[in-house]
Amino acid sequence: MSRWKQLPDSLDPRVRQLAVQMRRIKDHSGLGLQALAARTGYSRASWDRYLNGRSLPPQEAVAALARACNADPARLLALHEVAVAAGRGGGEAEDSGKTGETGETGETGEGVTEPESRPAGEERKGRARGRRRLLTAMVTSVVLLAAVIALLVAAPWEGGGHRTADRPVSADATEPAPGASGPKGAFVFRPGKEYPCHVHRAGDGLLYAGYSTTRVDLIGSGSAQWAVVEVQCLLRHHGFSPGTADGVFGAHTERAVERLQAGAHIRVDGVVGEDTWGVLRK
Repeated sequence: MSRWKQLPDSLDPRVRQLAVQMRRIKDHSGLGLQALAARTGYSRASWDRYLNGRSLPPQEAVAALARACNADPARLLALHEVAVAAGRGGGEAEDSGKTGETGETGETGEGVTEPESRPAGEERKGRARGRRRLLTAMVTSVVLLAAVIALLVAAPWEGGGHRTADRPVSADATEPAPGASGPKGAFVFRPGKEYPCHVHRAGDGLLYAGYSTTRVDLIGSGSAQWAVVEVQCLLRHHGFSPGTADGVFGAHTERAVERLQAGAHIRVDGVVGEDTWGVLRK
């Protein structure tokens, strides 16, 4: 059983009677102030004021106390009505319980001053709002990350190159040789189309067919790009027929590359790399 502080001597007897009855109901229920606050939506500090006669509780708080303690609210509400009338005569006003005032409790062992807590319903709403904000932030982060990844995938490869077929090639693989007339732009395979081969030796002493200036790109079976047209024209110039110069690295082109490699005594693998380019450009 809680031991309460003595009610103020100046308290009106009718207000005192209400406070005493509320104390008895609370003690009979076995609820502490914190539990009472959780069940009624009125803070612990508010109940500290109501039960110690420092302020008159609103009618809703009295009804909430009765419900929380499984008591009949009729008697309490009747006492409250009388207390309100006495309070009006003596200048006492009802306390809404929403002022945020703190106070020391009248119960032994609970004399800790603490700020008034929000009603439980408001706390739940606050937590829900916090979860929604967190979810919104997470979704925004995922969308931004996806946009960055998309930009990186769509961006040109290092050195200003483009991805053609299944291998990265440098920018010069899509450009005609300096001073040469030839196709420009991205390569598009056209069935039955054969490109003319006009091989010439440029000012740097190397051979060019006008379709690409690369000397290092790795090109093999399945590739379709301007650099393949360059390879096919240079193979033909060196006497190794690749078949049609159509820009597609097929079986005929692969066999012609292998014959060139064997004749130059370099690794025979049917793939055009730096060493094979070196032979083709001479």
